[in-house]
Amino acid sequence: MRRTKVAWVIALVVIAACAATVIGVRAYRHDNDVVSRAVNGMTGQSRPPFPVVDTTTLTASRARIIESVRAEYARNASGTTYSGGVDEPWCADFVSTVMHESGVPLDNPNSGSWRIPGVATLTDYLHSSLRWRGPGHRPQPGDIVIYDKPSPWGQHTNIVVAVNGNEVTTVGGNQPPDGVTLHTADLAADPGLQGFGVPAGT
Repeated sequence: MRRTKVAWVIALVVIAACAATVIGVRAYRHDNDVVSRAVNGMTGQSRPPFPVVDTTTLTASRARIIESVRAEYARNASGTTYSGGVDEPWCADFVSTVMHESGVPLDNPNSGSWRIPGVATLTDYLHSSLRWRGPGHRPQPGDIVIYDKPSPWGQHTNIVVAVNGNEVTTVGGNQPPDGVTLHTADLAADPGLQGFGVPAGT
């Protein structure tokens, strides 16, 4: 009888310990969930608004480019939307799509397509089509920007949407932190700025 009582006491102690552990784990997880939600709420960054651009001062093609970029910035689609479903770096695909939508399509010298998926090929095309401007060019909304090392962007391209003094606002695809993003900087200070491409007919 005494052994039976001892066994029951031990069993009750074990059950109580397990219950306390489960409650403690649940409380810990709950507290961590609360902390995680609070941290996420504090660190979550909203996308900056698209700048106000007076398109009435621009040529028709430049104005259409800005409106297309504005729409794509708001949409913030995935890279494969611009690359035709191909999983690849897609900054040049984004530029190609905007130019196509704006009625000033590019012309891939290798395929004849309006899509030029590579920055190097895009650069060659801008040179051969006489649309290339060097790094000393004063950028305007609608211009294509080309970068290469040692730029922080590496080999990259995006589109000018606004100019305010030395500050140039660009929008591009395949950019941190979340795809189609907006950045403002002094482009002349970028050591890897290669030059610009101007819209056809300008």
